[in-house]
Amino acid sequence: MKKFLLKVSLSLLFVFLCDVSYSQVTEIAVKDSANVVNKRLKFGCGFGLSFVGGTNIGLSPNLMYAVSNKMSIGAGLQGNYTAIKDVQSTTTIGANIIGQYSPTPKLTTLLEFAELNVNTKQETVTGDIKDNFWESILFVGAGLNITNKIALGVKYNVLYKEDESVYTSPVIPFVNITF
Repeated sequence: MKKFLLKVSLSLLFVFLCDVSYSQVTEIAVKDSANVVNKRLKFGCGFGLSFVGGTNIGLSPNLMYAVSNKMSIGAGLQGNYTAIKDVQSTTTIGANIIGQYSPTPKLTTLLEFAELNVNTKQETVTGDIKDNFWESILFVGAGLNITNKIALGVKYNVLYKEDESVYTSPVIPFVNITF
């Protein structure tokens, strides 16, 4: 199953790169090139909030550049805090690179690579156990564009290992708002 998902991820990356190479932007030329760049740059912010089984708060601002009408690339930061009272708390901070492809105005697919620094603290009767490590994540996902500025979707972590990942599931829902 993992090999299949890796092949799908690499295929999507190939499609993204081909689209970047051969796409044409159908935008009216503006004399001032800074205005063209400003129209293509978009600031977005993903967030997550959950109180099921504990507290989970996540924030991931990103800056995207529209290479074409269908393709965007960008980078961002990620921060997440998860806690189960009197049991465990985890803080992750990292960065990511993102490629998005929109085959239709209502659908967006994504390929995202993130590198996270993970700090955990488990509370036990004998004392606190602390751990600090780095985790690599490769998400493949899709979302519906509710409006031009809001997308809801799901992404799957291809590199997920049940006993080693900071995430409890390879499937992560997302909300992204673009400004």
